[in-house]
Amino acid sequence: MSATSVEIAVVDYGMGNRRSVEKALEHVGARALVSSEHAALRAADGLVIPGVGAFPRAMERLRELGLDELLLERLREGVPVLGVCLGMQLAFDSSTELGGAAGLGIVPGEVRKLESGELKLPHIGWNEVSFTEARGRVGSPLIAELPSRCAFYHVHSFAAVPADTQDVLGTAEYGARFVTAVQRGSFYGVQFHPEKSSAAGLRLLGNFARICAVAAAPVAP
Repeated sequence: MSATSVEIAVVDYGMGNRRSVEKALEHVGARALVSSEHAALRAADGLVIPGVGAFPRAMERLRELGLDELLLERLREGVPVLGVCLGMQLAFDSSTELGGAAGLGIVPGEVRKLESGELKLPHIGWNEVSFTEARGRVGSPLIAELPSRCAFYHVHSFAAVPADTQDVLGTAEYGARFVTAVQRGSFYGVQFHPEKSSAAGLRLLGNFARICAVAAAPVAP
């Protein structure tokens, strides 16, 4: 299966710029749809979890729609999932935002308020991301053909703190260094917005489409 024939579903739980992500995926050649329907999400070759807003409300919405269990089910099947901004944070065990809430528990760790020092929050704008290698990877397929340092557009006040540094794929600095990209199994997460990050963001989404195509390809006998 090629990246141009892959179908990627943007998970619709009522929070986040879903249509912008859909349009960006179509721009890189994927067939994209926005849906909360379980059948459509199960049929897709890959999923994107978008998100803008507060962690506790987002988890509440996922649970109300039964999407929390569906996402875990798809990950157990090895289906690639990309979390964007709040969508990445939701993959962690918990967040301290608004008194705290439990997350999906895909990536061990906690989401905490960004330690920005004297810099104002939210952190809004372009910031250079330094990509790293972990678990013996020569390089993650998510960042193929991207330079080791590359600027992406960020909008956030909280940042993930993985329990295992081997899950870290990229970091940036805003007052202090924070994690802005992770990978664990078939889950990929980015704190920044690739759909707002020009050529580099489109390259990353194109890479994710290729990851989905490889995962969906039939195994040769």
